[in-house]
Amino acid sequence: MTDNAKAHTSPFSFAPYVETVNEEYMDEVQLAHFSTILANWKNELMREVDRTVIHMQDDAANFPDPNDRATQESEFSLELRTRDRERRLIKKIDDALKDIESGDYGYCETCSIEIGIRRLEARPTATLCIDCKTLDEIRERQMS
Repeated sequence: MTDNAKAHTSPFSFAPYVETVNEEYMDEVQLAHFSTILANWKNELMREVDRTVIHMQDDAANFPDPNDRATQESEFSLELRTRDRERRLIKKIDDALKDIESGDYGYCETCSIEIGIRRLEARPTATLCIDCKTLDEIRERQMS
């Protein structure tokens, strides 16, 4: 797996959160843990955006050969699609950071139960508990 692929599959390497006995769900320490994960992930995605802009400016050439030009356009198109997905992910990260500030982070937006520390570490932008997400995916499959 390339370094770029690694950057897109996981927010970062971080020490899993270790819960203590009688700890309140989404207390200040937990919120700080997830805030750091989200901020680091967003920063890495923003660096990728900057690298793409520089790459496209530096490598843009007007190739006389139509095949070379088509290859370059295809590569640029793929990069732009990737950046568009990351742009949507950055919006989700921003929404999660706002939820941390408002105190809504970590709770299912459908049923309001706790999403869970491990699920949030696996997907820090999760807004649904595993049960609601499963039902959502079942409905989605039935509609298609």
